[in-house]
Amino acid sequence: MTSTVTTDRLWIRRYHQAGPGAPTLVCLPHTGGSATSYFPMSRALAPGCDVVAVQYPGRQDRRSEPLVESIDELADQLLPVLRRTTDGPVAFFGHSMGASLAFELARRFEEAGTVPSALFVSARPAPSRHREGGTVHLGDDTELIAKHRELSGTDEQVLGDEELLRMALPAIRNDYKATETYQYRPGAKLNCPVHVLIGTEDPMVTEEEAAAWSEHTTGGFSLDVHDGGHFYLVHHQARILRTIAERLNGA
Repeated sequence: MTSTVTTDRLWIRRYHQAGPGAPTLVCLPHTGGSATSYFPMSRALAPGCDVVAVQYPGRQDRRSEPLVESIDELADQLLPVLRRTTDGPVAFFGHSMGASLAFELARRFEEAGTVPSALFVSARPAPSRHREGGTVHLGDDTELIAKHRELSGTDEQVLGDEELLRMALPAIRNDYKATETYQYRPGAKLNCPVHVLIGTEDPMVTEEEAAAWSEHTTGGFSLDVHDGGHFYLVHHQARILRTIAERLNGA
């Protein structure tokens, strides 16, 4: 039987040492993404922040494990892991698919009696504005690759390398399925502040859909709009990291 310590190590990556009393920021990857996508954020925010990057099953060193096909199932599996491996104030950051997962984890934390210090959601409509009928996960490999390339969600080195692509496609398709089939369950509003970040040219979210996140919290709310598409944050990294650090310290 797998021990809880082994299970926790499968899910959690801490790349840099945090200082005493540093706030914890749990980072959830985008569609097709992995924990390593948050290495630069961890390096930039350490030691003032304890960046916890989550590794989903079915990719990189977890490639042999079964994929998790829904946002809710991911949240249910992650909740006990995060409650065992974090201490003190916990905030969440999620981009795209990761934003929906971050929201569901924040809900579960609050239901368990712990209000997160903040929820940062990027490139994602509010849960109440979820777009129905997404079919990217049902397309053939060519269609899936084209859509993912359009959003620039995977390094061109991966998309151009046949062997790497074959390894990555199952996880990419699975994540599109999890994102497109996600169903928001109406419930109590969050008590934590919600900070939303989007790109002006992102086809996956409008400013109105992003502003609707304010309907999901009784806490503070902010909306930051940056030039760029779905992965706008790559070109505004320094500014975004500075904003996150300021808001974490304020919380």
